[in-house]
Formats: sequence, structure tokens, C-alpha cells
Amino acid sequence: MFTGIIAEVGQVRSLTREGGLIRFGIEAPLLAPQLAPGDSIAVNGVCQTVVRITQDVIFFDSVHETLRRTNLIGLRYGSRVNLEPALRLGDRLSGHFVSGHVDGTGVIRSKRIRAHRNVEFVIQIPDELRQFVHSKGSICFDGVSLTIKAVKGSMIEVSIIPYTLEKTILRDWRVGSVVNVEIDMIARCLSPGMT
Repeated sequence: MFTGIIAEVGQVRSLTREGGLIRFGIEAPLLAPQLAPGDSIAVNGVCQTVVRITQDVIFFDSVHETLRRTNLIGLRYGSRVNLEPALRLGDRLSGHFVSGHVDGTGVIRSKRIRAHRNVEFVIQIPDELRQFVHSKGSICFDGVSLTIKAVKGSMIEVSIIPYTLEKTILRDWRVGSVVNVEIDMIARCLSPGMT
């Protein structure tokens, strides 16, 4: 379990293809000393298992299915990623409950800078997820817990404050960027069309 509150922005330092998977090495000097092999970590909202740690670099393996369903397939050397370690019993819950099981990917359709350096994004989500989203509800994009400002069909509008832009990869988003989407698990359970 995760909260959607990013602990560190890491940077891809290696990508190695091994059979049907890719082993990623992510530089994360704040988190690496706190983790051990076998720990779960959300990378852009995708739950991954730490397989090795060397100094400040965390290694994890992504299988074909994960790569097919998430934006991890688009990572390159130097890419920045949102990182969050799994919740521990007694940890503070600042965001909302997030499983790290991404429901699909969305596409940034517009980006507008507003007063006080707030940025508004419109993100198109897959049609099959529309039934689970509503205005003022929670959603997770690239592992970041956000409140939905407005919903128009499959278009979700979110407003991002400067602090979030500074502490996550959301400042890197551009029109056309592909982002991971995880809907709120409570909304999923309460939805009449739940699958």
C-alpha cells in the first residue's frame, strides 16, 4: 500500500534487458539507505520489488506485462521518476490509499499556467475508467495523489500547486505525455458498475 505522496524524485541510471524484462537502476540517495531487497517501491505509481541496492542506486525488474500497461516502457537513461516506499504500520496517511496496481495510462491533453504559478492539466483517461471518477474525488497520476477538479467525459482536470510541481515529475509533463493512472480504490468499490 502507498499514499500517493512522493518521497523522492529519482533518476534512471541504467536499463538492462534480461529476457522478457528490463532491470532498471534508479539513483535515489534519500531512499536507497532506507530500503532492502524485497521491499516494495512505487515508481511513477507502479509497485515494483527492490532486487538490489548499490550505494545510492535501487534496482528493480519490470516484466513484459508491466511494461505493456504502464509508462515505464518509455523510461530512458536520465529520465526522472516519482518514488514512494510502501507504507509501514503506523505511518501517517497524507494522501489516499493507493495499491500501486496501475489501471491504465492517460494522455496529457492541455497544460495551463494559472495565477500564483498553479498549473492546470487536462488528462484523458481510458473510457473504461470513467465510471470511477467524479469531481472532488481522488485519483493518482504517475504515483501522485490528486483531487479531481472537474470531469468532462474521459477528460479529467487537476490543478497542481507549486510545491507539488517542485517535488515531483509533474513539472516535466507536456501535452502528449503518457501518464500512469490509478483510480481511487474506494470509488472502485462503491461504483455501481464495479468490475
